[in-house]
Amino acid sequence: MVGKRDNFGKLGVILATAGSAVGLGNIWRFPYMTGQDGGAAFLIIYIICVCLLGIPGMVAEFIVGRHGASNAVRAYRKVGGSRYWSVIGYMGIICSMIILGFYAVVAGWCLQYLYASFAGELNGDSEYVSHYFKNLSSSAVLPALWAVAFITMTHVVVTRGVRNGIEKSARMLMPLLILLLIVIVIASCSLPDAIDGIRFLFYPDFSKMTKGVMLDALGQAFFSLSLGTACLCTYASYFSRSTNLLKSSAQIAVLDTVIAILAGLMIFPAAASVGVSPDSGPSLIFVTLPNVFREAFASVPVVGYIVGFSFYSLLSLAALTSTISMHEIATAFFTEEFRLSRRWGAVIVTVVCSVIAVFCSLSVGANKNISIMGIPLLDFCDNLTALVLMPLGAFLTCIFIGWVVPSRIVRDEFTNWGMVPTFLYHVWRFSVRIICPICIGIIFLRQLGVVTF
Repeated sequence: MVGKRDNFGKLGVILATAGSAVGLGNIWRFPYMTGQDGGAAFLIIYIICVCLLGIPGMVAEFIVGRHGASNAVRAYRKVGGSRYWSVIGYMGIICSMIILGFYAVVAGWCLQYLYASFAGELNGDSEYVSHYFKNLSSSAVLPALWAVAFITMTHVVVTRGVRNGIEKSARMLMPLLILLLIVIVIASCSLPDAIDGIRFLFYPDFSKMTKGVMLDALGQAFFSLSLGTACLCTYASYFSRSTNLLKSSAQIAVLDTVIAILAGLMIFPAAASVGVSPDSGPSLIFVTLPNVFREAFASVPVVGYIVGFSFYSLLSLAALTSTISMHEIATAFFTEEFRLSRRWGAVIVTVVCSVIAVFCSLSVGANKNISIMGIPLLDFCDNLTALVLMPLGAFLTCIFIGWVVPSRIVRDEFTNWGMVPTFLYHVWRFSVRIICPICIGIIFLRQLGVVTF
């Protein structure tokens, strides 16, 4: 049977929700996107997008979650007054389970690299490191085992509940993650010629501010903040009535952005020190960075060993904070809609996502015939969620809050029943009703190839 719903503590609101946003999107995707899109030019546009579009989108999902005080499907149905709007919640739950499935494969690679860095297996030359990753990803068994292990770790946290599991883990993991980031940033920025990497991140070349870069930055802002996955809606259902939604959204966005910038300071100075191009792309953390750490700290190998091990510890922790939130979205749904215990609701999610993870792992390694429309299953799942489900979910949520939900409910939730100035509500509401849907729609159409510029 379903028990009484827990609430996050005051600090738990920030740490747990920020933990859901902070993940490989910050530590992995943000640096390589910044590298490919011109450094500081991308960063400036990214910060503008987070402030003008990301925060309004977060508040919109928070309103649905807190007012609904239930899983995403029930929350959208309750707030909208119609079962038809629950389709947004269903999309979020499907999206979160697919993401957890393929995300666990990448997280499993991080665990293998964490072990390899501890065991000193990444000390070879660049060709050796490249073959190491190729051999790992093409294995039929090892990556799948690591992926299932990662989902199992997530399962253990989620089954312990909101306060004793999710919030307690966030209180431990988030400070540790930030501490590791700062340690590696200090080590990276102390290298010879590190200033070139710092300059790349903070000194903009305004000629790089193209329409493509602007849209990439907007897409990264929504991806990084977990918009459109029902994650924010689900977590907000555990917020107390006294939680200031606008203030919490701003604090979470600031923490998320600071961690992304620290990730850039961790990678770009070290890459500049050894002459590695910052636009190495998605292979950056598994192929390029092991060589960067080895060459950058060649004169003091023990420091290179510590930095490498710390880096993959950081990646694993960041991945875990995100997978916990993805798991909780579906666990809350199965627990409340089917009146199951939290343990059995979590078991269903773990089993389904483990199956997805195994097939995704095989699709990019041992059995490339596991594909949809000729695309490996892992890549198909990535494209389906990032290009379709997430932007569509965020778009529909903005339409829902901006045009469907009674303005009295929206205003009361946003202002905390008169505690937040009304003029901020009107600015936010205009953004959610007009600006956010237009911008998300442009991203959506561009990603599908309908418009190109």
